[in-house]
Amino acid sequence: MAVREIKPNIYSVGAIDWDRRLFDELIPLPDGTTYNAYLIKGSEKITLVDTVDPTKENELVNNLKKSGINTIDYVVANHAEQDHSGAIPKILELYPNAKVLTNPRCKDMLVDLLLVAAGKFITVNDGESISLGDKTLEFIYAPWVHWPETMLTYLKEDKILFPCDLLGSHLATSDLFVSDEAKVYESAKRYYAEIMMPFRTNIKKHLEKIKNLEIEMIAPSHGPLYNRPEFILNAYKDWISDEVKNEVIIPYISMHGSTRRMVDYFVEALIKRNIAAKPFNLTKTDIGELAMALVDAATIVIASPTVLAGPHPSVVYAVFLANALRPKTKFASVIGSYGWGGKMLEQITGMLTNLKVEIIAPLVVKGYPKEGDLNSLDRLADEIHKKHKEQNIIR
Repeated sequence: MAVREIKPNIYSVGAIDWDRRLFDELIPLPDGTTYNAYLIKGSEKITLVDTVDPTKENELVNNLKKSGINTIDYVVANHAEQDHSGAIPKILELYPNAKVLTNPRCKDMLVDLLLVAAGKFITVNDGESISLGDKTLEFIYAPWVHWPETMLTYLKEDKILFPCDLLGSHLATSDLFVSDEAKVYESAKRYYAEIMMPFRTNIKKHLEKIKNLEIEMIAPSHGPLYNRPEFILNAYKDWISDEVKNEVIIPYISMHGSTRRMVDYFVEALIKRNIAAKPFNLTKTDIGELAMALVDAATIVIASPTVLAGPHPSVVYAVFLANALRPKTKFASVIGSYGWGGKMLEQITGMLTNLKVEIIAPLVVKGYPKEGDLNSLDRLADEIHKKHKEQNIIR
């Protein structure tokens, strides 16, 4: 990524990772990502806001050289995770007079994770400001987005919010600012679903905390910058709200066709009742697509065959994911089949402890579904329709 000026004396100096396809050895990255870092040249002090993943530290160093600076006074660490903090040791080596500005908890984590000497830090309090001369940095604590030590940095005179992971998107793009809002919306929603959704309640508080700031630009640490901040702020307000959509998510596996027959019939039954059905065959599904669907859906119905007396392992993973992500889903149920017995139903419902859902009577049938079983699926669809209507999800 080239050095690019985003406002007078404020530069983007991070890196684009076009090829990365997996994050934390867990999260699919179909569109790569960026590691954004920002150089602020104040009249008295020069500051680097966040760094980059260690794999891209040479790009950051080269960009800093191209920027013409020969010293850095402060390195702001908004978040200790290594894709943002990983190049801090290299920066401190090249600019030995630099101090790391962060909060006490982040300091402790950086000492542990990167072995940075404790004497290299200046800790800041929530709401504290530091002058760079003609520019002022204000620090805003935002714990559990998505780690416990996160903070945001606000550049007062230029009205720029640097929120690190919050409001970002995993999207490798040469665009400095958002140009394709539809594409960025999908990438930001995936990012929220996979990373931020478990912390929805905390994010509500943090957005409330910054609502009175004058924000002309949001410069996250992943993805393009927002020069129309209301675009991403309004999207987040929707995602973190308690409002759900008239949708049923159906993650499923079928080994010999029995569960697949139930899913196909059930999808059609939902459609007939004007309920959006979204089946996800877990042998083919990008797990990030499932996470995105969970952001808005009113209901999840898990469909599984019985394997060794329990649910299919892929279903177990999907249920574990849904429970970990804590979507605002209102209702849940289980459908599937068994050959001779087992505890599939108990195991699945027992894994949903984090979801504040009402369990609608499940339907687990023996063998291939018969006419009476299909009629029971109609009744399940009727019950879901009734529940959605009672919640004013169907109007």
